[in-house]
Amino acid sequence: MSSTPLTISLSQLNDQQLRQLCGAMDEHLKLLEEHFDSKVFLNNHHLVCECSSKENESMVSKVVNSAIELILTFQKCDAPTFLMLIDHVKQGLPPIAHLKRVIASNAQGKPILAKTYGQAVLVDALQKQDMVFALGPAGTGKTYISVVFAVNALKLNHVKKIILTRPAVEAGENLGFLPGDLKEKVDPYLRPLYDALYDMLGMETTNRYIEKGTIEIAPLAYMRGRTLEQAFVILDEAQNTTAAQMKMFLTRMGHGAHMVINGDLTQIDLKKDQKSGLQDAADRLQGIPEIAFVTLSDVDVVRHPIVKKVLKRYE
Repeated sequence: MSSTPLTISLSQLNDQQLRQLCGAMDEHLKLLEEHFDSKVFLNNHHLVCECSSKENESMVSKVVNSAIELILTFQKCDAPTFLMLIDHVKQGLPPIAHLKRVIASNAQGKPILAKTYGQAVLVDALQKQDMVFALGPAGTGKTYISVVFAVNALKLNHVKKIILTRPAVEAGENLGFLPGDLKEKVDPYLRPLYDALYDMLGMETTNRYIEKGTIEIAPLAYMRGRTLEQAFVILDEAQNTTAAQMKMFLTRMGHGAHMVINGDLTQIDLKKDQKSGLQDAADRLQGIPEIAFVTLSDVDVVRHPIVKKVLKRYE
């Protein structure tokens, strides 16, 4: 341990904010001890950190000050957020600046912000480019952020409609063997898109837009032969497209259109002799200035912390 402990004043925090900084049962302080080989404790509204090295001391200081900044701007600093701050500091990423920008508000008026550095990179790409590929594991917010931008574009009259699509065959199941009409067959596959729309617009408004055709949700096969103009188009689960399907989809892009292609290359459900259209596009299209590729990782997982650990084991 270093001879002179790091001491951080917490005088700007009230008792409730102090409890949030420390976490339930001092969970956040224990996380600091675990990740930075240190001893951390409170002493009269000061956080005292006895660290094993100056490098760890510097990282602890960055995490704590970032958490304080979040709390003072009335943002949540729960255990997953605190872990994210730790991960970003350990990787040398900006721990806080990207978290302060409001992207939009949901149907309840709650502000939506990027929760991780990777999400902030995705937000920047969506603001700057008309075609964006977002690659990353489950729980990184690819679909949700894409829908947020699509709804914003519709509200601002930048586009006339939203088109949401994904391959209809997944995990070895073919729609032809499922009961019901086309909508009943397809809806279970599109549920994440519906969930994001309901959060952004509310169920009543979403259903009204769908009835009017302002929002179209359809299997990928229904894109063939069309030119998609003045539309915000999201292809989800793109890892399960074939190369031919991906080419067909990308070449539907018309004037005034925005396209987002989301997928996870670790969850390909195609037959072994078929190359993923998402992988093929990533190999072919890198280096085209008008196309952005954003890769998210387990650091950007914003679901339950267990999901991040599960992903690491499967790697």
